[in-house]
Amino acid sequence: MSVIRWGIVGCGNVTEVKSGPGFQQAEGSELVAVMRRNGELAADYARRHGVGKWYDDADALIGDADVDAVYVATPPSTHKAYALAAAKAGKPVYVEKPMALHAGECREMIEACEAAGVPLFVAYYRRALPRFLKVKQLLEMGAIGEIRFVTTVHTKKLTEDPANLPWRVLPELSGGGHFFDLASHTLDLLDFLLGPIRDAAGRAGNQGKAYPAEDVVSGTYVFESGVQGIGIWCFTAYQGGEINEIVGSRGKLTFSTFGSEPIRLTTSDGIGDYSLEQPAHIQQPLIQTIVNELLGRGSCPSTGASALRTAVVMDELVKLRSL
Repeated sequence: MSVIRWGIVGCGNVTEVKSGPGFQQAEGSELVAVMRRNGELAADYARRHGVGKWYDDADALIGDADVDAVYVATPPSTHKAYALAAAKAGKPVYVEKPMALHAGECREMIEACEAAGVPLFVAYYRRALPRFLKVKQLLEMGAIGEIRFVTTVHTKKLTEDPANLPWRVLPELSGGGHFFDLASHTLDLLDFLLGPIRDAAGRAGNQGKAYPAEDVVSGTYVFESGVQGIGIWCFTAYQGGEINEIVGSRGKLTFSTFGSEPIRLTTSDGIGDYSLEQPAHIQQPLIQTIVNELLGRGSCPSTGASALRTAVVMDELVKLRSL
């Protein structure tokens, strides 16, 4: 096999720019089919993106002999079902993040893929972006000395209309609120940069009462290396912003998970900034690592196993709730 032929289950907004074109532009990759429950929207997507086939039934796409691997881009509530269907069909599966509604579902997905002998990948694409590979390089070369602790502060204004709530703040569809949608990226990134978290504890609350999910989460965690961490996520604040700071024995690194401002290295020698452009299709670098692994040319850094660790941490951080 020289080309991986992809099918997308759920060709919604995330696939328009972030991911869909990445399957077409990655080397050794081709997007051959898309599916959406609304057939007219699926056909429109296929026409606009030059995709040969479209479906309004997920099982039909998964069973298509021309589809080698399946990308699940639906809300988390259906990730497990589609991943299990792909595994049963003997096809590698790439699912959006968060991986599922909770860690228990993640484990079921991993077990099903292992039993079927197919790989499972998860769309924590920051693991492959040049911006965060630079942060990892600086840490590994000892730019800030021995790593001591990391802090995260992430705020967002309340903008939801209670009469028309998006699926991202409905726990039955997303697993939680913006914490599950956004903080999962940061927590997975910290796993990538600093290693696995060995234990975590937190509190979740609903201060704004605008939707049923948590809108504030605070937590502490300790990495297997002994590095300690603390985070606060509030989605009903007066303004939005987010920053991560990794502090070491000789300096610190400051950067955002979602922004594009320079990475800042601060030491006693002064301040240095590192600017790296984001790719036009943000998931393409990770997609390339998946294609490379499927073709036997490399490995992908974001797997079901690594995403499960992030799911476990998120579950622990919201275990104590005052909603």
